Formats: sequence, C-alpha cells, structure tokens
Amino acid sequence: MDTQAQTITQAQAHALAEQVGKTMYAIDTATKDTMGITLQECAPGRATMRMEVKPLHLNGHQICHGGFIFTLADSTFAFACNSYNKAAVAAGCSIEFLKPAHVGDVLTCVGIEQTLSGRHGIYDMRVTNQHGDTIAMFRGKSAQIQGTVIPA
Repeated sequence: MDTQAQTITQAQAHALAEQVGKTMYAIDTATKDTMGITLQECAPGRATMRMEVKPLHLNGHQICHGGFIFTLADSTFAFACNSYNKAAVAAGCSIEFLKPAHVGDVLTCVGIEQTLSGRHGIYDMRVTNQHGDTIAMFRGKSAQIQGTVIPA
C-alpha cells in the first residue's frame, strides 16, 4: 500500500480531533457536570477548556482551591492527548501554582503537545485568567493504551 494512501490530511486530522473532543465531552461527567468546565477546542495534539471560578471552588483562604485548577489542567491534558483517537491516559503530571484565582475569574487552559514518540507524549498546559495572567503551569506525560475514543 502506498504511503500517501495511509497519510491523513491536516483537515481530516482536525475533523477527527474535533469529533474525539465532542465524543469524550458528551460522557465526561466529572469535567462537564461536576466541574462546569467547557470544551472550547480540540485539535490534533492540543485542547482548550474554560471554567468560571464559583464559590464552591473556594478554599479556606477564599481563593480557588488548587485541586480545581489541577482538574481543569488535567481535563485539558486528557482531551489533547486523546485527540488522535488513540486512547491515552496520564502516566504522570506536575503543576506549579503561580497566582491565585478568585471567585468570578474565568480560567482558560490551553494544552499543547510538546512531543509524541511511540506510545508516550509530553503535554504542557497553561492556565490563565480573563486578564491573561498565568495562574498555573501543568506538565503531563501520557501513555497510549489499547482502544480508541471513537470506534475505529
């Protein structure tokens, strides 16, 4: 079989990533229903998600609990690393909290693939507020497992 027939076009890859994102989001109750996170974009190797900080997200200092910021970043990571329709899970991750987020802030997380080699990838997430201030940086390491998001 010739390699051109096996190569997916950029438009096809983008359409596949969008469909993967829609499919995952539709059944991701933790992200969508519990956290109120919205999917803004899912493209090959990247994703963007958004969350408004509400009173239920506040900790004892009356700032957004780091666990909620982590969840926003982790969800964005999941959508970015599954965007090729190859099931992937986190193999490890870390986060640096740089500024507090307050009630009413709208947090946007943009996740971008840094490298994908075989079954393993590294993705960086930047969480910003509505003013463009960086709130946190998250790095996730993914591992592809058996299966797909959308039946192949």
